[in-house]
Amino acid sequence: MHKIMKFFSLTVLPLLFLSLPVQAAGLSDYRLGSGDRIKLQVYGEEEMTVETLLSDAGTISYPFLGELEILGMTVGQLESKVISGLKPDYFVEPQVTVTILEYRQFFINGEVEKPGGYAFQPGLSIRKAVSLAGGFTERASKKLVMVISDGDGDNEEREEELNSPVAPGDIITVEQSFF
Repeated sequence: MHKIMKFFSLTVLPLLFLSLPVQAAGLSDYRLGSGDRIKLQVYGEEEMTVETLLSDAGTISYPFLGELEILGMTVGQLESKVISGLKPDYFVEPQVTVTILEYRQFFINGEVEKPGGYAFQPGLSIRKAVSLAGGFTERASKKLVMVISDGDGDNEEREEELNSPVAPGDIITVEQSFF
């Protein structure tokens, strides 16, 4: 029985996992920006672990590689960049992991009880953002919410619904109701 279990676990189980559909990580397309706090690790190399906040310029300082421009990169792109920088001269096959420790804030103002900046959370909607800000005031329009997204070069306001997603750096304005 032990030999059968060993055969199954070494041969059949890996084949089962290969046949499963690969799902992208929840935030695999998330773009790093100023204010994000990240952790970079090289497996087995504790001195290469760095926790850092992206600067206003979207750069970080990393051992052996110096200052890296990473603004707008995904976590996967940053991992690849660090691997390619370390691989030829410093490590044979570095295994690099990048973790987002803290997302940059989103901002909410207008007719909410506690306007201000709040920590982004994956899966955040405008309705949830309003809840974090203490809810609507008496005068709030529950239909007229304007958003400016971080990274929009033109800083164009657009009207959004309460179930619309919020991204880090977004500026949400809850307008007044006319009635």
